[in-house]
Amino acid sequence: MANFSGIFFAAVGVCAVITFLSSDFYKQKFKKAQETNAEDEISPEMKERHTKLLKKYLFVYLLAVLSDWLQGPYVYALYMEYGFEQHEIAELFVAGFGSSMVFGSFVGGMADSGGRKTFVIIFAAVYAASCVTKHFKDYSILMLGRLLGGVATSLLFSVFEAWLIRAHADAELPKSCLSKSFSWAAFSNSITAIFAGLVANKLANESTMTLVSGNVYVGGFLNPFDLALAACGMCAAGAFMLWDENYGERGSNGKDGRENKGQWYKALQEAFGTTINNRDVLLCGLISSLFEGSMYIFVFCWTPLLKSFAGDADLPFGLIFSTFMVSCMAGSSLFSILVEQYPIERLAVVLFAFASVGMAIVGFGVNESVSFIGMLFFEMCVGMYFPIMGTMKGGIVPENKRAAIYNLYRIPLNFIVLFSLLNDLTASFSFKLNATMLAVATGLQFILTKRRLGTGNQASSPNKEDSKPLLEEETEDGGKHMV
Repeated sequence: MANFSGIFFAAVGVCAVITFLSSDFYKQKFKKAQETNAEDEISPEMKERHTKLLKKYLFVYLLAVLSDWLQGPYVYALYMEYGFEQHEIAELFVAGFGSSMVFGSFVGGMADSGGRKTFVIIFAAVYAASCVTKHFKDYSILMLGRLLGGVATSLLFSVFEAWLIRAHADAELPKSCLSKSFSWAAFSNSITAIFAGLVANKLANESTMTLVSGNVYVGGFLNPFDLALAACGMCAAGAFMLWDENYGERGSNGKDGRENKGQWYKALQEAFGTTINNRDVLLCGLISSLFEGSMYIFVFCWTPLLKSFAGDADLPFGLIFSTFMVSCMAGSSLFSILVEQYPIERLAVVLFAFASVGMAIVGFGVNESVSFIGMLFFEMCVGMYFPIMGTMKGGIVPENKRAAIYNLYRIPLNFIVLFSLLNDLTASFSFKLNATMLAVATGLQFILTKRRLGTGNQASSPNKEDSKPLLEEETEDGGKHMV
């Protein structure tokens, strides 16, 4: 068996070094005085505004992802504990992704017109309701919970990001601040995942599931869901008290377009038209779907692949998961270093190419250790992906249709996930499929980079890019104006 403990401590060491090199302390104390970057040109007052905004965002966002991470390891285990058959459990999971694909296609448009803060609160309420359904040993109620969870997932991966990008623009912060915010969010998300895994494991083992009335259970595997419910409540309260409302467009008077509330169907139509007709928006969506699809397949397949190598030996799942998250943290810190030297679009090309190599190593891995190293390689790419893609989408997707388009991006993603769930693919083949999808994403990103930066080596430096406005919106006549 692979030396998982040794690999974990090695990953921690690598992460610590990269995080130190990305820290403000290192940059201020050890980098040469003549080395400047976009952040050096930001005024102290602007840095203070950014810090306040980032703290408000992370408080709410991390409670949201905490509620998600707490549930993840125990959904399947709970269904098994209730005694459902394998095909019934598969149906429940398919329903969740199907719900995300169907309902997510229009909730984004509703958030753009109804307010992103409002829909963050709705996310918390819907996800909390999904947690409540887990207490019932009733297939229909659990199915309802999966449908609610699908809607909540669509909101989690679209509305929070849309709010953050608009909030940066409203605060008149430059692009470098947005990249830093996404990097902090990715890094903090990994820490939250480790914390959630440890706490959920402790709670789940504290007691056994007990029937209290009819088909209602408490305790055991349900404890993490109860804590997730509490996190949802705190998330809603935090958004209500700390966040300002923002919308997907401005009127001619410069105020947010509240008069467009309720016109989600029109927003959906316009978002679909923009995605199809704007090649940059379309390419961005295809690329994100391919990468995130490979991420979901990875989640489904890493356990059976490692177990095929381990045989009857027990695997330290908690340690393996923690090593994955440490690798993600290292990736987000590495992004903080590289983004100061290279344009986001070119970083993305290299990222997807390396991710494809990582998945190929796993798919063709000759033993457990080699495959696990390939997985960690991919997880480091995941840590870099979210700040890279978040920043890139921030400059490509029109603000007035942002949440709607982000949810449209999830339709091909959910098709990929459903394909992997509904077909009996081996773990090895699934990782080879991932490598292929990521190779295609690399090619598409290369095309997008040429479109965004030009065919020559005349790409603007990060410093020059930082001077540009953060957002652009489409006007009614099809033109664009800067925010």
